[in-house]
Amino acid sequence: MSEKLKILFVSSEVSPYAKSGGLGDVAKSLPQALRARGVDVRVVFPRYKNVREDLMKDLQYIDSFTVNLSWRRQSASIYFFNSDVPMYMIQNDYYFGRDGFYGYSDDYERFAFFSKASVEFLTKIDFQPDIIHFNDWQTGLGPVYLRDLYGGFLFFQDMKCLFTIHNLRYQGVFGREILWAVDLNDGYFTGDKLEFYEKISYMKAALTYSDAISTVSESYAQEITTGPFGFGMDGILRERSDKLFGIINGIDVGYKKNDPATDPDIVNFTTKSLDKKKENKKLLQKQLNLPLSDVPMIAIISRLVDQKGFDLIYVAMSELISMDIQLVVLGTGDGRYEHLFKHNAWHYPEKVSANIFFDNKLAKQIYASADIFLMPSLFEPCGLGQLFAMRYGTVPIVRRTGGLIDTVTHFDEQTGEGTGFMFDDYLASGMMWAVHEAVRQYNDKDNWEKIMKNCMLCDFSWDKSVEKYITLYEKLKNES
Repeated sequence: MSEKLKILFVSSEVSPYAKSGGLGDVAKSLPQALRARGVDVRVVFPRYKNVREDLMKDLQYIDSFTVNLSWRRQSASIYFFNSDVPMYMIQNDYYFGRDGFYGYSDDYERFAFFSKASVEFLTKIDFQPDIIHFNDWQTGLGPVYLRDLYGGFLFFQDMKCLFTIHNLRYQGVFGREILWAVDLNDGYFTGDKLEFYEKISYMKAALTYSDAISTVSESYAQEITTGPFGFGMDGILRERSDKLFGIINGIDVGYKKNDPATDPDIVNFTTKSLDKKKENKKLLQKQLNLPLSDVPMIAIISRLVDQKGFDLIYVAMSELISMDIQLVVLGTGDGRYEHLFKHNAWHYPEKVSANIFFDNKLAKQIYASADIFLMPSLFEPCGLGQLFAMRYGTVPIVRRTGGLIDTVTHFDEQTGEGTGFMFDDYLASGMMWAVHEAVRQYNDKDNWEKIMKNCMLCDFSWDKSVEKYITLYEKLKNES
């Protein structure tokens, strides 16, 4: 880099302060990786009621200012703390002094406020970024505000914006009547701006107004320009295909972070001491009251939603239970899937452990203990679960879609190459073919050891992807 890049990373969640899914992980680890490359990156996110105070011991109040949303004037207070990356929080108790992050009837206003404040607060912190990097629909109005409301001011006029799609399915769609409430007007209700099937889409706003668009894997970047995966946005994404980039997510693999050799929550192991993984399995079986058996342990760690392929598991559950396996589930989500696993755990306690909650320590113990990781997604922008699983020598079964294509390769017993088992069509029969194939290879101890080692030797750090982001930032910065 000829001159130090300055980036503001805007996200509605950042792990461990506020996290509901993979966005929180990326909003933590990507800025860390950028910082390690000498990029002056800062992160801003809302100060939710649920943020644990013990995570912000050195919190500093910076300033307050007023954000105008039509007739409503709301105060925004800026707080700062220096973690691995400089972090800023925007506080407004009217919008964020509530339980949880999303799902309120005024989400359109809450995140319009945050998006507007995340641009405007820059004048208060003496930071003039080259690029503002917005993420997912919650920040979708940010590019609109940057260009149309602030672009005429000298302080903002050279700033560019990148918008990253983490999941195109969630688009922030609201009625036309909200335009005035978020400091816009009916002039934005046109097909070339925010109008989306007679409503307003924050996702479309970002896709239209950003200088460039990225998403979290190369395959997903191609898929979303087609009807089946575009969720109505495929047309605009095809129009802007020259500004659309796919960059695979990484995971934090620093010391004691997602590393089976140093992780303090497990019995440590490496590719040279795989027997230690069996010790983890026995400890987990005791913890979850499962029989101490050397049958294949299949893990599911996920949000329990249809996107993740649970319709297939629902259909195939009887066949799955009939196999000589153990099934360990960790996660929450739709009630029908929660009930599916709780019901089967009650009927078959020797085979199924249903943990309908989320606990990060238990997640790592499951990754370190299980033999197989089941992730039969309907679609998958990138997916982090399969990356964590492979890091801990747990072999993934995935459907051939999105980022799963870019991160998992089907095992070839002739060459000994491959890191998992893949199936194509979204059918329970296809998934079960892959499950039976994985179990067959599990019973061939030599082949199974090869697959485990192949998984653990993969590089899923941010090293390559962060360089692609830096190249993209530089390109945007230098465009006239």
